[in-house]
Amino acid sequence: MGKVAFVFAGQGAQHPGMGKELFENSTAAAEVFRRCDSLRAGTSDQCFGGTDNELKDTANTQPCMLAVELACAAALEERGVRADMAAGFSLGEVAALTYAGIFSQEDGFRLVCRRGEFMKKAAEEHPASMAAVLKLSPEQVENICAGIPGAYPVNYNCPGQVSVALAEGALAPLTAAAREAGGRVMPLKVSGGFHSPFMVAASEQFAAELAQVKIGGASVPVYANLTGGLYPETPDEIRRTLAAQISSPVRWETIVRAMAENGVDTFVELGPGHTLCGLISKTLAGVRTFPVEDMAGLAAAAEAIC
Repeated sequence: MGKVAFVFAGQGAQHPGMGKELFENSTAAAEVFRRCDSLRAGTSDQCFGGTDNELKDTANTQPCMLAVELACAAALEERGVRADMAAGFSLGEVAALTYAGIFSQEDGFRLVCRRGEFMKKAAEEHPASMAAVLKLSPEQVENICAGIPGAYPVNYNCPGQVSVALAEGALAPLTAAAREAGGRVMPLKVSGGFHSPFMVAASEQFAAELAQVKIGGASVPVYANLTGGLYPETPDEIRRTLAAQISSPVRWETIVRAMAENGVDTFVELGPGHTLCGLISKTLAGVRTFPVEDMAGLAAAAEAIC
């Protein structure tokens, strides 16, 4: 039997009510929410009853998403499901590092609160948006962006899908150029141009925050958005890698392929939605994917894996 990877979701899939079923039915998940509430009052209330606009605010999205993702991990462990390796998309990488024990749960949650604040501020100072370019190769997207001021390829998601960070006014020329090349553009529901030069200040601020946090040993290997390979082992290199991630592209397709090469045939997505399951299925044939954000998903994953 192959190995199991936990993959932790990024921004964009958040929704009102996320995590509520797990809170009500899993003792371990409820404890995670209580711990997050003790560090940031009202976090579980925002997850369960926040509005779409409230949850779209990056300063709220990131701690709420982390709380749900760690609750999912706790509920899976409660059912006897553990990962052989882990990765996370953007903010999900903090959840993956926390799951692996590189950060304590308290430090991981505090870090993502600060990360959300820094990225929100950077987004306000450098207004930008994001869009997914579909049906084109990474090289085609890179060539198109090279001719558009303020357009940066940032998320290499799966074959035929690259997300681009866009300065104001860059969406129209990107859409036109992509259409001419045989592709199409889909605007994304995010509040900034993440993983791009627009986020350099946030990256620098987060690096200062990370310098104050204790780094533990990893219980499972974690893959890095920055490189697509395994996280480095020394504390200073871990800090540098995670800080640089904020203003650098996410190499998700590379991560997924590397995990498969290392024996993973089962991917469990933790957190709201099933975006990562979709990307993985478009990248690899013959693997199993399980989204876990509620009791039905939890039961299906546990039954198949245990």
